[in-house]
Amino acid sequence: MALDDPRYGGINHLALVCADMARTVEFYEGVLGMPLVKTIELPAGLGQHFFFDCGGGDCLAFFWFPDAPARAPGIASAASLPDRGDLATAVGSMNHVAISVPPERIEALRNQLVEHGVECTELWNHDDSEYGLAKELSDDVFVRSVYFFDPDGILLELAAWTRPFTPDDVRHAPTSVVAAQVAAPTAGAH
Repeated sequence: MALDDPRYGGINHLALVCADMARTVEFYEGVLGMPLVKTIELPAGLGQHFFFDCGGGDCLAFFWFPDAPARAPGIASAASLPDRGDLATAVGSMNHVAISVPPERIEALRNQLVEHGVECTELWNHDDSEYGLAKELSDDVFVRSVYFFDPDGILLELAAWTRPFTPDDVRHAPTSVVAAQVAAPTAGAH
């Protein structure tokens, strides 16, 4: 049952956790060019909470906690770039953050990441083919993207929509975990 009239206005902010706020500011403001728009010093020495403008009225926010648990790649975050290993993360985790960019800027932005020494994927053309990627840009490509990690191992994606969605873009039934378990062969079964 949906809410009667939710009037959602997009994502206000996504809050992530960093290991070093100064390094995070250097990366998000200095490398990615997202203005730092709000800083909060948490009470009783609990840490900091900073907000970066990521466009469209939305913010990407970071907490810094002095005693935060260490990273858990492959559990709470992606263990590798999508073209270099397993992309799966645990239920309830944040897999990656995709930041919208104009289609005409995606190649230049990837080049800037490389110039800053940021390891990233090639520019990907996502389409509806069997493997979901096209070698060349065509009318079948719906988004172009590049993936990379921030200094804390948060998987980021710069994503540029290339066409509007149509009703034909919704063509897959959602998977039921129960149905998937019934359909999958049991380990060790003969």
